[in-house]
Amino acid sequence: MPMDTMTVAVRVKPGASRARVGGCFAGPHGPALVIAVTAPAVDGRATEAARRALAGALGVRPAAVALRTGAASRDKLFLVAGPTPDLTELLRRLRDGSAG
Repeated sequence: MPMDTMTVAVRVKPGASRARVGGCFAGPHGPALVIAVTAPAVDGRATEAARRALAGALGVRPAAVALRTGAASRDKLFLVAGPTPDLTELLRRLRDGSAG
């Protein structure tokens, strides 16, 4: 797989009281980053909110993050285009809950 994209496993929690990125969930795609969004799981709104939240947490443009699989599931795979070397470390810290 080319290194111009990075696959990120995500567990989305729709309808949360506040949006939050952080924590780990043992999902079907491996250790997944937990993203809580206030949007409901209706018409793809939670998926879009999670995509934007992931982009914000990783410090990339929303256009650089695309859904790969899991449109109708809480367990999703996103592709991040043009990942920087420190993105993997940032992702690990977000999953560990140690990123501030």
